[in-house]
Amino acid sequence: MMRIKKHDKVVVISGKDKGKEGEVIALLLKKEKVKVQGVGIVTRHVKARQKGEVSAIRKEESFIYLAKVMPICPACKKPSRVGSKQLEDGTRVRVCGRCKEVM
Repeated sequence: MMRIKKHDKVVVISGKDKGKEGEVIALLLKKEKVKVQGVGIVTRHVKARQKGEVSAIRKEESFIYLAKVMPICPACKKPSRVGSKQLEDGTRVRVCGRCKEVM
């Protein structure tokens, strides 16, 4: 079970964007990387590929390592570690490490 999923709210805990918060846009599970909205902004020089397109310099998010982000619990609104537990019906859910609420 992944500790972070798409659309989770996370905070960056290390690197040049330390302290920034954002929503998870994309995940690369095999490379253990995550793309967070507003974090890891890089400049890309995009060349026009088709007739009518315009070349441009774009600023966009890049992937950062999964270990550099920590999920924010929706119940206690604080960054926390994630555990898991099995409910009575057999489904596994993520649990906040601070308040023990289901994420």
